[in-house]
Amino acid sequence: MLDTSETPVKDLWRIFRIMAEFTEGYEELAAVGPAVSIFGSSRAAPDSRYYKLAEQTASLLAKAGFAVITGGGGGIMEAANKGASQAGGTSVGLNIDLPMEQIPNDYQNLSMHFRYFFCRKVMFLKYAHGFIVLPGGYGTLDEFFESMVLIQTLRQASFPVVLMGTDYWKGLIDWMAETMLAQYHHIAPEDLNIFTVVDDPQAATNIIVNFRESKGRSGLDLPPGMKKTRS
Repeated sequence: MLDTSETPVKDLWRIFRIMAEFTEGYEELAAVGPAVSIFGSSRAAPDSRYYKLAEQTASLLAKAGFAVITGGGGGIMEAANKGASQAGGTSVGLNIDLPMEQIPNDYQNLSMHFRYFFCRKVMFLKYAHGFIVLPGGYGTLDEFFESMVLIQTLRQASFPVVLMGTDYWKGLIDWMAETMLAQYHHIAPEDLNIFTVVDDPQAATNIIVNFRESKGRSGLDLPPGMKKTRS
């Protein structure tokens, strides 16, 4: 028979750990100013096109006055932290404890560690003035679609979501348009306007900068083409 006598005590301590992660996250990230979260594969090699694209984009964002937030690991995350740090900006890594240990990259000048994925995901979203999403795997897709849902359902003030890498994302976008929208009507036409696809670091930076200058973080402003049709 399974002994559950200690389960309430363990759950109580788990609540305290969760509270501690949220508290530390709020205290640390509230002070970094406007920030952009950058996502992408941990497996991208330093000589790859997307690694270099992430590094260049993060550098431009840092020079434009944005802190750069990543998951703190290798690949695209390392590239973004490197670009921000070497440009003199605030380079934030939200590291996660994993069974196969994630090694924090060396380019974080603000490093935080999380045990719980959902606490970490809140930090990516709460202080972001924009998302830059480069090619990646399940974790990258998770963050991309979570941001889409929050904007679509008006649960969060809108911010730019920028996909970088047209060749990588084309198949997914075509499926969203042709299957999700046209064939099954599971999304609305304006839902495809939540994100923008670009390949140029300066273009990606300009989207974030222009949004900050024109709309900031006040209210529930939506991307062009979207209507407030949901409650």
